[in-house]
Amino acid sequence: MKDRHFSCVVIGVSAGGLNALTVIFHGLSADFPIPVVVVQHEKSDSEDLLAELLNYKTDLCVKTAEEKDTIEGGVIYICPANYHLLIEENRTLSLSVDPRVNHARPSIDVLFETAVSAYGKELIAVILTGASSDGSTGLRQVMDNDGYAIVQDPATAYSRIMPEAAIKACRFPDEIVPLEEVSARLNDLCRKGYSL
Repeated sequence: MKDRHFSCVVIGVSAGGLNALTVIFHGLSADFPIPVVVVQHEKSDSEDLLAELLNYKTDLCVKTAEEKDTIEGGVIYICPANYHLLIEENRTLSLSVDPRVNHARPSIDVLFETAVSAYGKELIAVILTGASSDGSTGLRQVMDNDGYAIVQDPATAYSRIMPEAAIKACRFPDEIVPLEEVSARLNDLCRKGYSL
């Protein structure tokens, strides 16, 4: 058993994402201590209603990420449509309209790769349901930098493609968890004094 201290959770999700995020956010404890930063693939012309919808599903604050937001514990940040979301090394958020990565903007890989630069081994990265391989490269980078990798059990995913690609890329993610258990694992991992 070893003590681990985590400072941020990043989540990547695509097809079936609203349901998956609803289940997870509903299960996060009201005193969840660290920030959660989310990229959900959406159509480029989507209105930014996801944060508003999810605010009703959790005791935590859910907001659409804005340029230069300082990342705060207990807040869930949702990437706006048609932007990449980056975490700067000073742990603020940045939005970019750079070209698509893996045919996506926002790209999960962009979020994960910048997050690991900011948080290193203090990062938890989660891949959920989705219909592309976006996020696999970023999750592998999280693991290569001693961060913690969780993948939704593909059997519980609306679309198995994204979690299966992540499992294949990482070979052995730290955990493969049914959707209904993801929030409980995050609550445990981020509880003060928890040991792996």
